Amino acid sequence: MNKIWIGIAGVFLLIAVSLFGTYNNLVGKSTVIDGQWAQVETQYQRRFDLIPNLVNSTKGFLEQEKEIFETIAQARTQYAGARTVDRKVETAGELDSALSRLLFIIENYPNLKSNETVAGLMDELSGTENRISVERRRFNELVQEYNITVKRVPTNIIAKMFNFSLRPYFEAGTGAETPPKVEL
Repeated sequence: MNKIWIGIAGVFLLIAVSLFGTYNNLVGKSTVIDGQWAQVETQYQRRFDLIPNLVNSTKGFLEQEKEIFETIAQARTQYAGARTVDRKVETAGELDSALSRLLFIIENYPNLKSNETVAGLMDELSGTENRISVERRRFNELVQEYNITVKRVPTNIIAKMFNFSLRPYFEAGTGAETPPKVEL
């Protein structure tokens, strides 16, 4: 009779260890995704810190392009006020569009392109855009790994028990596949 109780206790112990291990794995992956999103936001912050410098450097050359500068400032403000990942993605897309228009204009003004300050800031901004792209890709890779884990059996049962749900990918905003039109 003792052997039966020991066997039952062993099975329960094995189930408990498996449950804790799966739970901890889900917590770990979810935390890594949160950390990676913080990296994306760090790069966005770097971008937002550079933008005022770029805008101030180019204002004197492109006074007639006030609308773009205002759009950039507005998108920056909206991003700072966004509280959800989805809203931040949306406002980041708006900023991407405005920056694309600004960079197009800068490329078409030789005096502006040759200005050392603007050239340096453009290089920094370009590097930041590349960093953002890398961090977004890493974020999506981690989300994909997590989502696969959440969907697999038997982890999906434990995930449902503890309210681990699928995480959204970072996706480009509507119209991102179409290059912006700039009319001078």
